[in-house]
Amino acid sequence: MKFKMIHENFNVTDLDRSLQFYEKALGLHEVRRKAAPDGSYIICFVANAEADFELELTWLRDHPQKYDLGEEEFHLAFRTDAFDAANALHESMGCICFENPAMGIYFIQDPDGYWLEILPQRKSK
Repeated sequence: MKFKMIHENFNVTDLDRSLQFYEKALGLHEVRRKAAPDGSYIICFVANAEADFELELTWLRDHPQKYDLGEEEFHLAFRTDAFDAANALHESMGCICFENPAMGIYFIQDPDGYWLEILPQRKSK
């Protein structure tokens, strides 16, 4: 029996703001969307050509308040081939929330408070 991860869901309070953030910060663009006929929800999947994994952004009409993310001890990780350029972009966006120079990584935070880890490309042995 085999399992393949296909997507992660983040609930968001402002779908347009989140779509703009993920496009600018990580190059993720909308690949499909599903909206409830009564307007109660919109589910939008974002991705890029680097992987077939998708991020599902869910907006719920009846949940306008900020989501409780607990202690924010979970995150989604991204590897980049242009770590210094990514760091400069994220610095200019003001979205870096934690840096660990000793490990060579940092985290950015999306508009709803979700943490996203940024890692450099692995060095070949």
